[in-house]
Amino acid sequence: MGKRIGILDEVRGLAYIAMILYHAYYDIVFVYGHDLPDWLDTAARFTQPFIAGTFIVVAGISSNFSNNNFKRGVTYFFFAMALTFVTAVALPSETIVFGVLHFLGIAAMIYGFIGKFTEHIPWVIGVVLFSLLFAVTFNLPRGYIGIDGIFTLPLPGFLYEHYWLFPLGFVSGTFYSADYFPLIPYFFLFLAGASFGEYFRSGHASKGFDMTRFKGLAFLGRHGLWIYMLHQPMTIMILELVFKITGQGTVFL
Repeated sequence: MGKRIGILDEVRGLAYIAMILYHAYYDIVFVYGHDLPDWLDTAARFTQPFIAGTFIVVAGISSNFSNNNFKRGVTYFFFAMALTFVTAVALPSETIVFGVLHFLGIAAMIYGFIGKFTEHIPWVIGVVLFSLLFAVTFNLPRGYIGIDGIFTLPLPGFLYEHYWLFPLGFVSGTFYSADYFPLIPYFFLFLAGASFGEYFRSGHASKGFDMTRFKGLAFLGRHGLWIYMLHQPMTIMILELVFKITGQGTVFL
């Protein structure tokens, strides 16, 4: 088993709590059709990218401490496809075709092959380089690359005409996924995290980072895959019971 860094488990655990709260908001608004205060809508839309970004960066950092990134990626992708099947059957309008778990699975598999090469890049250069590539390619799914306000370059339209290119970020008009994290640009964010992980692995980081200060958060961080898979069914179950008892509309009961 790879080395565990206490602060990473705690950050991951905190991100899982934020994810559960966000998905509860999402279910209430978009699955059950209930309105919530405007400030809560604003807060949820603002924090969602940071929650997902935290998972991706921490996964990249953690790849430095995995005994087998390819195997880890296969496991993630297996559960991701199970999630696709369940959402397609239970709630077709919210099918997750290529969400963050699909992305993390493929990213870990790819890193299993290229990590031995990228780890030779000095970690500071890697963080800066891959963060810049992430920023430049962030709008690729929208049809262009570049940084808004600095420069932009439209991409050829034919790249967005083929449905099967969606894992790369080229989105056709017929593609939809309730959760969508394509390899471009997010693999660059993963690699930025992996580069930062070199700082931890080198031993230059403070020994305090290894310590676990909040055991509850660390516990959540260590069991994240099961939390990710089970939190939505549990949330839906609770909302179904609440809305059933209060006489409001339900989806399954």
